[in-house]
Amino acid sequence: MQLKKAEFMNRQDKIYVAGHTGLVGSGIVNELKRQGYTNLVLYTHDQLDLTDQRAVETFFDREKPDYVIVAAGLVGGIRANSERPADFYYVNMQIANNIIWSSFKSKVKKLLYLGSACMYPRECEQPMREEMVLSGYPEATNEGYALAKIGGARLCSYLCRQYGIDYISAIPANAYGIGDCFDPDKSHVIPALIMKYQKAKECGDDKVVLWGTGSAKREFINTKDIASASIFLMNHYSGDEPVNVGTGEEVSIKELSETIKEVVGFDGRIECDISKPDGMPRRILDSSKIHTLGWKATVSLREGLEELYKDYMKSKGE
Repeated sequence: MQLKKAEFMNRQDKIYVAGHTGLVGSGIVNELKRQGYTNLVLYTHDQLDLTDQRAVETFFDREKPDYVIVAAGLVGGIRANSERPADFYYVNMQIANNIIWSSFKSKVKKLLYLGSACMYPRECEQPMREEMVLSGYPEATNEGYALAKIGGARLCSYLCRQYGIDYISAIPANAYGIGDCFDPDKSHVIPALIMKYQKAKECGDDKVVLWGTGSAKREFINTKDIASASIFLMNHYSGDEPVNVGTGEEVSIKELSETIKEVVGFDGRIECDISKPDGMPRRILDSSKIHTLGWKATVSLREGLEELYKDYMKSKGE
């Protein structure tokens, strides 16, 4: 079916950002406001349970947004994903199905669904290209989350193909930035390491133990860049295939740990606990598609880490 491309978002159009209090969602809201978009629809989890189909349908019938950006979801690190795969699959699948289908029924002009780099197979050719998403099995430690994210992205693709509507998906690299989760049980690697090094510094410890061998390589992208890319894609991309959003740079977990150690100012040593899992050995995106369209990341990893550490210490009142 012929794709009906949506027009550029106007500054007065009603834009619903699902998950606006989260790490990525809050960055998108800040960037929308910075660019002059004024008619934002923002509901907290207490106001709208996105896993409740009837509540979501009622919300769309009432608010009738013009555009939707889906940044909502249950997220966590290796430990949380490994211990609660059912939760990560169910919650994220429900959110995707409810928002995307309600958007379709409500004739939303355009929707962007944000996936995750963990959608790619564990044994994936690197850098990972968009067409490789379903080419193998996902990493076991986050399989439930990965399958749910794949499902959301594919639903956008199917709606695009079957009905010709302009629903797109993006796959960001590992996100970090202001608003990150500093809960020891839920945090991803960057905030987890910041907390670990800061605690060691305060306690006068002589070492910090790093999970795994430290050899796993990852690509990290600041939420400011994800936000600018999201708005860019809403205005400049239409198609049934996802779009990678990355920096094109990768770092080993050991190298990342060394940089965070410097940023925090910890003088001790790093000790690797090789009994703990590394996760996927390597994960870097091929972001040539979005680069060709005209977008590139602007926040360096060091710059982003320093900003996040300052924000963390500010939240601690130090």
